Amino acid sequence: MITGAGGGLGRGIALACAAEGMFVIVAARHDNGAETVRMIEASGGQGEWLRCDVTVRADVERAVAAAEPLHAFVHNAAGRSSESAQLEDLDNASWNEHASVSLRGAYYAAQAALPKLRATSGRFVLLTSPAGMEASPTRPAYSIVKGALRGLGKSLAREWGPLGVSVAMVSPLAATEALTDAMRLDPTLERRLTGRIPLQRFGDPVIDVGRVVAFLCTDAASYITGQTIVVDGGRFLAL
Repeated sequence: MITGAGGGLGRGIALACAAEGMFVIVAARHDNGAETVRMIEASGGQGEWLRCDVTVRADVERAVAAAEPLHAFVHNAAGRSSESAQLEDLDNASWNEHASVSLRGAYYAAQAALPKLRATSGRFVLLTSPAGMEASPTRPAYSIVKGALRGLGKSLAREWGPLGVSVAMVSPLAATEALTDAMRLDPTLERRLTGRIPLQRFGDPVIDVGRVVAFLCTDAASYITGQTIVVDGGRFLAL
């Protein structure tokens, strides 16, 4: 199950997981979730779209209940507001969007998914960001929630390890609609980013990032937990 898989990075992850033979549940609140499933099926994979707003506990619980069995849960959904603003200028709507989708969504997902993941010795994956590790002077809300997701993931790894459930965080840099929007709002962002990427390109959502997440959802990654996997072409080298 992948939240926010109606487009962007979530869609890339869904396509990559389906290519590995997984049945993918696209948990998305918009109709583009159906388009992701059509793309999965066109590539020979299998999937299902479930309308799910991760800020609503009942939606998350209903989606998880439909997954039988559940081997992996990937929380990719994130706030859509990408406006540049320092903390003193941040409005409540932007803060609530980020905190509700990223953090509250992860909280609901973790509580709903644990019983089924425990039954399958499954995987729980949280999408974070370099902004959650090195901060951002212009996107404080985004940095705060992405950093908090790393803290949540580490705590869950300790709590769930004895239950046989592993947890991982993925910090990606990929060419998505969200990145395009961010670069539009911050004209210096593309130059600053590419100037710090040793591989000198943005990642592909399917090939570069999606396949790493797919790996984390398999038994091959069963001894990885509590770690942040950085998939950004070498941009962040501080770990």
